[in-house]
Amino acid sequence: MGGGMEANKNKFIEDWGTARENLEHNFRWTRRNLLLVGIFGIAVPVLVYKGIVKEFSVLVIFNAFSRIS
Repeated sequence: MGGGMEANKNKFIEDWGTARENLEHNFRWTRRNLLLVGIFGIAVPVLVYKGIVKEFSVLVIFNAFSRIS
């Protein structure tokens, strides 16, 4: 009475899901991967940290001068 309503599987989505589940087994270190890790894993966090520290030190100096005058 209510049969015939199965979901149709999309081959491409199933392949993508399988590749995603097995990523740690198929991963290879390449120059591009090393570059991306270097940029987004090291350089960006260091630059963000330095920017925050610089802004904080400027605010501390500004606050010290505002107390004097």
